Amino acid sequence: MSEDPILYEVRDGLAHVTLNRPDAANAFDLEFVRAFHRIMIDCDKNRAVRAVLMTGAGKMFSAGGDLKFFLQAGDRVESVLSEMTASLHTGIAVMNRMDAPVVMAVNGMAAGGGMSLAMTGDVIFAGESARFTMAYTAAALSPDGSSTWFLPRLTGFRRAKELALTNRMLSAAEAHELGIVDRVVPDADLMAEAEKQARAFADGPTGAYGAVKRLMMESFQNGLETQMELESRSIAARASSADGREGVGAFAEKRKPNFTGK
Repeated sequence: MSEDPILYEVRDGLAHVTLNRPDAANAFDLEFVRAFHRIMIDCDKNRAVRAVLMTGAGKMFSAGGDLKFFLQAGDRVESVLSEMTASLHTGIAVMNRMDAPVVMAVNGMAAGGGMSLAMTGDVIFAGESARFTMAYTAAALSPDGSSTWFLPRLTGFRRAKELALTNRMLSAAEAHELGIVDRVVPDADLMAEAEKQARAFADGPTGAYGAVKRLMMESFQNGLETQMELESRSIAARASSADGREGVGAFAEKRKPNFTGK
């Protein structure tokens, strides 16, 4: 297997992103987050990418930050963590505002930054054996990777605070009940089911998906009238796009649309 910390390949409109440090629990070090940042920018700017499928190599999605790497940083750990989170957070911001939907396939454990990253997907699949824990305070750390933004919105404020303070381990079923994941499937079916959804996105109206993502993200900071104005501008722009005209025409003609992502 390649020694790249993250594997990245685009095939027929679908970007396959695999966290690739299985011998280190797919933990994040500086090289890893730099690669993540670079790949997310390419997913955003590369017109061939119409959907993203992300998973972890080996038995675990990710254990989050590489604590051994943190120890090796010694007295520079504060500077190193600042640089790491800058790359990680910029990559997550790009991922959540780009057109291409991101499907997460969570295999095994998602802990700390691994749980944070898993929650940033647009649609999240988990294998039945997947487990989730915030983990940060167990090492006297505080959360990163956007989890203090996403988790309260997914589970509610009080539950998010409890999970972050106690590091309670969640089964895949419990994570589903709390709204952290969308679908739980048998472990053997995880990649097939997640890729099926990602492939459907890759064949769909990419610009419309991007509009949905951005409208949803902005809704938490806007008042009603501002949000409706953004909706008005967005639907008008989508209707005049090539995919918009194709979608409306196909519906009227009772045929399957042929979206090109334009």
